[in-house]
Amino acid sequence: MSSLDTIVKEIADEIRQRTDRGEVATYIPELARVDPDAFGLAVIDAEGNVAAAGDSDTPFSIQSISKVFTLTLALGKVGDRLWRRVGREPSGSPFNSIVQLEYERGIPRNPFINAGAIAVTDLILSGHQPREALGEILHFMRFLADDQTIAIDEAVAASEQRTGFRNAALANYMKSFGVLENPVEFTLGVYYHHCAIAMTCRQLATAGRFLAHLGRNPTTGMSVVHPERARRINAVMLTCGHYDGSGEFAYRVGLPGKSGVGGGILAIAPGKASIAVWSPGLDSNGNSHLGRIALESLTKRMGWSIFGV
Repeated sequence: MSSLDTIVKEIADEIRQRTDRGEVATYIPELARVDPDAFGLAVIDAEGNVAAAGDSDTPFSIQSISKVFTLTLALGKVGDRLWRRVGREPSGSPFNSIVQLEYERGIPRNPFINAGAIAVTDLILSGHQPREALGEILHFMRFLADDQTIAIDEAVAASEQRTGFRNAALANYMKSFGVLENPVEFTLGVYYHHCAIAMTCRQLATAGRFLAHLGRNPTTGMSVVHPERARRINAVMLTCGHYDGSGEFAYRVGLPGKSGVGGGILAIAPGKASIAVWSPGLDSNGNSHLGRIALESLTKRMGWSIFGV
């Protein structure tokens, strides 16, 4: 057993014994049913070796982690023209805030808050039917993870659509400023469904490998994005990937990362590894409480922080 295997298993054992598990998301009713004691961790190094522990093969709703991949797709379609519709700055506000959007005349602060991700989804949708756009996103996820079984959790998607009043407000407000091009209900339908993609930690870590290795999969050698684009996506993940908890995550973990309210986090150790962790209980900012603690422990033990040991 490698040192990485040992460390991953030790972290899983330590997390299993903790009682401070955070609170599962309840505003999406289907997510409220998830077992708060679940925990999974998967790490894939540059050679393709996988160290995994806990519930690493249990699918969960990736929620906002999907925004990393829709951002990648949108940049592939229009390049830097994307930044005319959405900014690149930390929000400092809750992920579903409308106050900032009003102040900045409908331009979302970054692509990872809800308004920004809805704008990115709208761009992917342009020129397509919603089913085609969603199929493109799902195909991309399956390609990156090398797994055709990845699917959308329709129950979660339906749950989001029934209760997504705040997102509808954000989308309609952006539409009033011309930021969205497509019918609001079409854009929101695609958005809810790509957030409802279900993946395991192992699948998610595999899908994120290109961001750890200059835009390419080191096992196949296949390029996904240009190295500069991979670097810039990582930069936005570092500064904006955990909403108004992004500074704390950078301080504690020291890696680019993206969280989701399903309790998952995708983290990238550039040149070293792609990491996915899942613990459904959230902190006050909507990020996985024990997921962040597990990643902090991992980066300390492996010396992976981008800011040095």
